[in-house]
Amino acid sequence: MATGNLANYHHGVRVVEVSGGTAELRIPSTAVIGLVATGPDADAAAFPLDKPVLFSSISKAQAAAGSEGTLPQALAIIADQVRPIIIVVRVAEGVGETDEEKMADQISKVVGEYIGGKRTGIQALLDAQSQLKVKPRILGAPGLDAKPVAEALTAAAEKLRAMAYVYCDGCEDVSEAIAYAEGFGKRETMAIWPNVMRWDSTAKANVVVPAVAFAMGARAKIDTEQGWHKTISNVPLNGITGLEHAVFFDLQSTATDTDLLNEGKVTTWIAQDGYRLWGSRTCSIETEFTFESAVRTAHVLADTMAEGHFWAVDKPMHPSLAKDILEGINSRLRSLRNLGYILGGSAWLDTEVNTTETLKVGKLTIDYDYTPIPPLEDLGFIQRISDKYWGDFAQRVASGL
Repeated sequence: MATGNLANYHHGVRVVEVSGGTAELRIPSTAVIGLVATGPDADAAAFPLDKPVLFSSISKAQAAAGSEGTLPQALAIIADQVRPIIIVVRVAEGVGETDEEKMADQISKVVGEYIGGKRTGIQALLDAQSQLKVKPRILGAPGLDAKPVAEALTAAAEKLRAMAYVYCDGCEDVSEAIAYAEGFGKRETMAIWPNVMRWDSTAKANVVVPAVAFAMGARAKIDTEQGWHKTISNVPLNGITGLEHAVFFDLQSTATDTDLLNEGKVTTWIAQDGYRLWGSRTCSIETEFTFESAVRTAHVLADTMAEGHFWAVDKPMHPSLAKDILEGINSRLRSLRNLGYILGGSAWLDTEVNTTETLKVGKLTIDYDYTPIPPLEDLGFIQRISDKYWGDFAQRVASGL
């Protein structure tokens, strides 16, 4: 259908340019880390307190991070895995007369608040998209994620359609870690235990470092190299020299610490061909979102469909508009299926929902479904002993085989 005003008189030739074809639905970037950390000696200009700052070069962030607090260590661990886009919110260190008061104040500073139009701590991550035009998708506060912090990260992740990677804080054994993970229940949370060891050149010794920093780097690395449909599990990571707590693993046995932890929605570690995170399950109580890959697929598709159709809002609601939207969604779903990101999906117009009453007031509802790809978590082989290969024994002897 041509556009433009052809009613005015003209003696000559007109050219009316028509924009045709299906609108391209852009997939949002998922390898964007949202890091909350302390850095008392960091460059205040590069890392202003309680303000999200974007770094496309993690090396530049490291150069300004100083040497104290959780910030330099988290950046170093992430940089060992990948060179991602990273959004950093630096918070002040906790103060108080006793260790308990300092800890409580630190938790409050990390959790943050929203007062007088200003967000602090984790809440400041919500300002990233409006201020920086980039949305963090991989959230964490390594070394600072006590339970209230983990809850605040989960709440922020829900709003951002991101994943929060949190440590099973204070847990000394498998049963405690499992009980800790049971305290969440949200699909945006992935609990990790135990922490790991890393060589510290200053201390000249192996020291305990936050596992969450490795998980954040791993997630960004996998997104960059394989895609958001691949879970965080079973990928070798750099810089790990050991585990803070022993975790028993046997690839063929079901009576292991790793099986107990994974079944209890805790991602853990194995040492096989390098150190690897082991586990793909979130803390979700919804079975559809048991796996990290299902959650991230839901996040990506929701943003793809919403942001990709900003152009359609306030367009004249002609049937051709609905047709264009449907064609665009189905084209993107076919592309994701062909690339192996989903098993399949389709969009349609439900006439029972889109009635005359709703359409005439400017409301159009498009249905679409999809099937996310689960990880191969339980691979089984059936081994049998058989006599059938004795049948050609004499023939093989005669032929020299």
